[in-house]
Amino acid sequence: MKYLDAFRDREVAVRLLERIGRLVTEASCPMTFMEVCGTHTMAIHQHGIRGLLPEGIRLISGPGCPVCVTPVGYVDHAVALARRGDVIIATFGDMVRVPGSSSSLHNEKARGADVRIVYSPLDAVALARKIPEKKVVFLGVGFETTTPTVAGAVLASQSAGLDNFLILCAHKTIPGPMAVLASDPELQVSGYICPAHVSAIIGPAAYQPLVDELNVPCVITGFEPLDMLQGIEMLAHQVIENRPRTENQYSRIVRADGNPRARAIMEQVFEPCDAIWRGIGEIPASGLRLRDEFRAFDAARQIAVDIEPPVEHPGCLCGEILKGKTTPRNCPLFGTTCTPEDPVGACMVSSEGTCAAEYKYGV
Repeated sequence: MKYLDAFRDREVAVRLLERIGRLVTEASCPMTFMEVCGTHTMAIHQHGIRGLLPEGIRLISGPGCPVCVTPVGYVDHAVALARRGDVIIATFGDMVRVPGSSSSLHNEKARGADVRIVYSPLDAVALARKIPEKKVVFLGVGFETTTPTVAGAVLASQSAGLDNFLILCAHKTIPGPMAVLASDPELQVSGYICPAHVSAIIGPAAYQPLVDELNVPCVITGFEPLDMLQGIEMLAHQVIENRPRTENQYSRIVRADGNPRARAIMEQVFEPCDAIWRGIGEIPASGLRLRDEFRAFDAARQIAVDIEPPVEHPGCLCGEILKGKTTPRNCPLFGTTCTPEDPVGACMVSSEGTCAAEYKYGV
């Protein structure tokens, strides 16, 4: 713990909160800051950050969980693939229990489908090499943090000459929805706590359009309590000075140029496309699809299946929660019909979901 203690010092936290309090007093209006990273959401709940802040600063959670923002139609597509006898679904654990319109991968596995949890896309490549008679479909769900690893798996499969490794792609990029939500007059976002993991790949410059075109302050922030409080203080300064800019509180990890090698491999394999975000709808150029030269790895192009029409659960408020327009406890299903053991909405399934965070740490 010695490496974490410096970022959890109680006396430093008190001084930061005192400074934030003075800034709130100086401010002419309340401030609303949105985080768009599931790990930030968990950290805010775990450390009770909301309860520490003075009145005048409100934190809201945005679409920071890639599993949560994946539309129900994608889950239905994965379920349809799982029902084929010649397909193995390989996925990270969270996606298994996300409900589709009428089933989930968890349910299909119980009925005999071959659904396997992997810890890396390369595990799925190894599975394809081991079982050449089956098509191995990896569920490509994630933001810019995980997309380069999936791109690497595609290149590794190509190099190995495998013809049974495929991707069902639902990768998304985070700046697009940030711009959409910043433009929503109902939310009145004063500034963004920018995602740390994503920023380690795309770098601070990716948020500059939010500053230049929408005048929204942006601070890339780490995950420890003092990181969060310092990031909030930096945002409050920007609001009071009326001088929006992109700042990097997490400079010990996030470099000015991000990770050029990761971006290069991602851009080699994927290209931008329009994408549907749960609760928000279609956002132009906010998704990623396999380039034409890699179409042999595209499960959507290579495997024909009948996909049922997507149907959302009528009582689930995940869409509004992902936009920061309501909170989990305002959902009539929260903690009763919808629990981590028996989830109705994706926000309760994922380990980075807002509802899961509230259920685990909320008081």
